Amino acid sequence: MDCEEEEEKKGCKECEAGAPLWMVTFADMVTLLLTFFVLLLSMASMDRVKFTAASTSIKNAFGTGAGSSSHAEYKIETVTSTPSNQFAPIQSDSLNKIYKKIETEIKALKIQNFVELIQKDDDTIILRLDEAVLFQPDQAKISPEAYPLLRQIADIIRPLPMRLRIEGHTDNIVNPNGIMDNWDLSINRSVSVLSFFNKSKLLPLDRMSAIGYGQERPVAANTSAQNRAKNRRVDFILRANTIMGLGNTGTKAGEMPL
Repeated sequence: MDCEEEEEKKGCKECEAGAPLWMVTFADMVTLLLTFFVLLLSMASMDRVKFTAASTSIKNAFGTGAGSSSHAEYKIETVTSTPSNQFAPIQSDSLNKIYKKIETEIKALKIQNFVELIQKDDDTIILRLDEAVLFQPDQAKISPEAYPLLRQIADIIRPLPMRLRIEGHTDNIVNPNGIMDNWDLSINRSVSVLSFFNKSKLLPLDRMSAIGYGQERPVAANTSAQNRAKNRRVDFILRANTIMGLGNTGTKAGEMPL
């Protein structure tokens, strides 16, 4: 080895301990990038509006965002649709279910021989009782024998989302010895039933109304004793409750509002 090589070795500086400076800078940049992508990944399942705002904020912090604003507008698309038929199917389905429920309970209580169940229109169900079941001839006072039956009817009606109108009806025969005429008799009978429900706390008063039609609304021609017996009746008119969404299409001509 010549002298020049020895001098060169003596003049060399010893290498500093640790990684070079460029390696430290590179490691910091990789760590920041890894943190950034982990942040993006953690927000991937979050709200898209919040994700967009966070992404824009990060871009602006790195100086790569477009524009001076740190907020990005995000438009949420909404799809509007108009239902083709809002009420008719709901009314029909609900009324059919209520009708079947009442029919099942009447059979379970074994009172089908005393109560006639009728479905009418799209929001009305009728429970029809003959006069002889509730009253003595030409009397407006309820027979005590009818109390259990009325309690069973109230139990059926109570949970239903419907209002009750009690209608009294008579035939066209006028009793010359009677204290009341047919119209008064029908009214007093319907009020007697309503009063029984109210005083016995079977149904709340604000769900009920009472009305009498006398001989004006027969269900059969008054041409025979059998038909006249059908006309002497008390009808429990159940109407769909508008508050429950079943709807009441309005009072028909000549019909008292419920």
